[in-house]
Amino acid sequence: MPSHPELLAGGVGQHFHVAGLSGDSAPAAAGLQHSLTSSCPAACGPTGSETFSRWCCEGQGGDCALDLLGNPMGIASVWCLTLILIKWITSKRRGAISYDSSDQTALYIRMLANSEIEVSVSARNVRRLLSFQRYLRSSRFFRGITVPNSSNILDDDYNGQAKCMLEKVGNWNFDIFLFDRLTNGNSLVSLTFHLFNLHGLIEHFQLDTMKLRRFLVMVQEDYHSQNPYHNAVHAADVTQAMHCYLKEPKLSESLTPWDVLLSLIAAATHDLDHPGVNQPFLIKTNHYLATLYKNTSVLENHHWRSAVGLLRESGLFAHMSLENRQLMESQIGDLILATDISQQNEYLSMFRSHLDRGDLCLEDANHRHFILQMALKCADICNPCRTWELSKQWSEKVTEEFFHQGDIEKKYHLGVSPLCDRQTETIANIQIGFMTYLVEPLFAEWARFSNTRLSQTMLGHLGLNKASWKGVQREQSGGGEDADPAFEEMDSDILPQEPRLS
Repeated sequence: MPSHPELLAGGVGQHFHVAGLSGDSAPAAAGLQHSLTSSCPAACGPTGSETFSRWCCEGQGGDCALDLLGNPMGIASVWCLTLILIKWITSKRRGAISYDSSDQTALYIRMLANSEIEVSVSARNVRRLLSFQRYLRSSRFFRGITVPNSSNILDDDYNGQAKCMLEKVGNWNFDIFLFDRLTNGNSLVSLTFHLFNLHGLIEHFQLDTMKLRRFLVMVQEDYHSQNPYHNAVHAADVTQAMHCYLKEPKLSESLTPWDVLLSLIAAATHDLDHPGVNQPFLIKTNHYLATLYKNTSVLENHHWRSAVGLLRESGLFAHMSLENRQLMESQIGDLILATDISQQNEYLSMFRSHLDRGDLCLEDANHRHFILQMALKCADICNPCRTWELSKQWSEKVTEEFFHQGDIEKKYHLGVSPLCDRQTETIANIQIGFMTYLVEPLFAEWARFSNTRLSQTMLGHLGLNKASWKGVQREQSGGGEDADPAFEEMDSDILPQEPRLS
């Protein structure tokens, strides 16, 4: 395996605290503080040094930092600090991630096509702090606060529309793209917080709402917005779908608050810190995550561990016993690991066997947990079961991400992965194969388990969307194969059996 030191790894890795600069970053701390007063005296003034100290001591977004952001001068100071900090970090540690520098075989891959918009992972806490403040300011209706200021009429109007959408959050045609625009890019935070409240989880588990918001902001910020598909909007969409499944009669009558809590957290974090490339890519480039998790469910293990890290960092469940926290972390891991598409056949076979025997008992905690795993699997790949207007957008986004990976693989002669070659693949071919081999078998079995109006609606959209892509395919090729042969070439263990309706 050749070494490519000129490539950069994007976005997978450590939680690097701005307030605790270490390693080669430490010597510049004093210089960074000095640059505040020298570079932007208008914003920071003579108290720039004090401002820097106060902000750094509250690097996790504590009260001190929020007080600083509560006035125009404080906001200007923090923006000044942010710009200088990001500029310095990206010039010194551009593309740096957590890995063993002695490992000369590690391959660094640039995730951002445009390096000019690249932001180092080291600036994570800066983004979190500003995002938290942005969220609080752009979601006043969540706190029941009205600001009588004519300059905020537009914001209030948008918040009002977002609130109206949340009243219909259980509808299958919920437009997550519109909701994300109405919440100023805070769809995951806004929707998940609302669902926690709607399901009574905040009261039942006596959650600190400020800690909950901070946790959700950290989750949202640890998704890579530059990923066309695996980003916070996808996480919000999966969380909304999970909510719809939790409302299904068989589940709503059996699930406990604990089950609902695990389901929503797992849905919101199931792709946390996704690098925008798949597991085979990480393995063939000798990425440190592939080594760490022994080439098994590499991404899913990383999503789970990242979620656990944020849960602990936020202290959201610090009031619970250690035993309960460990149980929660383990069960969230079980749910997230179930989304590994390479394990699809195993889970689907188990699901089908239970349905054939008719032995699923939702009074059994283990059976409930298994159903929640299947529900999250459905939520994760439910895009083809949405309306054509929504499904088409998701199809375009995931294909764009596939093709971006293929472009990188071509550039560095890594061998293009299946479905990732923009010269030989089309959106229509990819989607038809995806629906035929993965989506249809899973949702056919889900409909056997929960034969409801929602299940029939999803299968109806799935059929219509597949027919639409076949129409596109015929227009592009004048006839041809219905399914992408790349799916057929994949390992048979990954592909489930054909669906059986009963």
